[in-house]
Amino acid sequence: MSLRTRLALVFVAATLVPLGATLWLASILIDQSLRLRPPNQLTSLAESLEKTGREYYRQACEQLKTDVGSGKLQAVRPETPELKQLVEDFRSSGETERFARNGTELVYLAGDNVWEAPLPVNLTQLAEQIANARLTAARDLRKGVFGAWWLLAALIWLFALGLVWWVATRFSRPIVNLTAAMRALAAGNFRIRVEHDQAGEIGLATDAFNQTASELERNRDRLVYLTQLASWQVLARKMAHEVKNSLTPIRLTVEEMVARHDEPDLEDRKAFLAQAAGIVTDEIESLERRIRAFSEFSSEPPVCPEPLDLPALVEERIAFLRTAHPEVRYVVETAKNTPSAVADQDLVKGILVNLLENAAEAAGDGGKILAKVAPAESSDGARRVAIEVHDSGPGLSEMARKSLFQPTISFKQRGMGLGLSIARKSALLSGGDILLIAGELGGAGFRVLLPADERTT
Repeated sequence: MSLRTRLALVFVAATLVPLGATLWLASILIDQSLRLRPPNQLTSLAESLEKTGREYYRQACEQLKTDVGSGKLQAVRPETPELKQLVEDFRSSGETERFARNGTELVYLAGDNVWEAPLPVNLTQLAEQIANARLTAARDLRKGVFGAWWLLAALIWLFALGLVWWVATRFSRPIVNLTAAMRALAAGNFRIRVEHDQAGEIGLATDAFNQTASELERNRDRLVYLTQLASWQVLARKMAHEVKNSLTPIRLTVEEMVARHDEPDLEDRKAFLAQAAGIVTDEIESLERRIRAFSEFSSEPPVCPEPLDLPALVEERIAFLRTAHPEVRYVVETAKNTPSAVADQDLVKGILVNLLENAAEAAGDGGKILAKVAPAESSDGARRVAIEVHDSGPGLSEMARKSLFQPTISFKQRGMGLGLSIARKSALLSGGDILLIAGELGGAGFRVLLPADERTT
């Protein structure tokens, strides 16, 4: 059962009982009110009819008495049981005269005589009709009022139910989306994100999920990258071992050839030996460069983090490299309140040398390099110190961007393809990372993130 349905059922259960009690009590009060105060117009009409009937009856009585006094009417003998009963009641009452109704006849009793005259209007029937009209009108009025009251209550309740359903839908939809995203994240989709426009706890929970997914994706990428580096390290160690085993006999052979070049022999052989010695020596130097690169890539010296003054370290590395690239102009910008970083000094120096050397080669003669040091904050809220290196070179191609940090892939004529891999590995071992960013001078741009010293933040 969905959360929306549960909320609607809770609303139904929480409102039906008090609503039923309220309607029952209100119905009783309305009924009593209608009984105590019948409709004014109907009451006025009934009173007018009753007054008219009484006046008509009085005039009929006076007319009957006048006709008896003038001799127009003759006394009658009481023959019907009703009339006999009227006579007996009159005689036993001790009254001198009395008027009574006997059906549609008006009866005049005086002494021992009885006179009758017809009544055109049946007053008894008229009284009954007035009473029935009052009862019917009151019953119809209560029925109409109760019907309208129950209908109004039902409409209000249905409107409230619809409103609760709409609110429950808006409340439950982000939770449903967040639950589906969690299932996708648990299934391995680290790129899942939940878009929302909610505030309060639901918005905070969604933001926390998106941040967690981003961190998991980032950590997974770092883990994959470090796993790849570990595989390359094994390969590098093996290659270094095999190449070193072949370097010793090659070097001994070359030294033997050079040592014997003064012995008496043909000039052509001397030239050949000299040429062969030069070729072998070049190959040895090439092998030695590869060995050094792979050895550095595969080596894992102990990491010794310490507080570092990054602006001073950047200035020191630039001063060291400025003599090698006098044709390049260097600019250093340091933000105010930049905290110290906590990292291994040798690893950070290696990162700076690699990035600045690459930037100088990309900028070329008359180029410019911009180095920036400023505080930063990562997506997980941790404080960082950022070092940015921008060059005015031609920038990076799309192919270079896709495989920039991959080992053994180089886009420079004399590069081994391991420099940026070693630099990023050093940054990761220091608790940071290296990111490719948009260059501010038209060329490439790199940002080195290192943990900030909490004591200086």
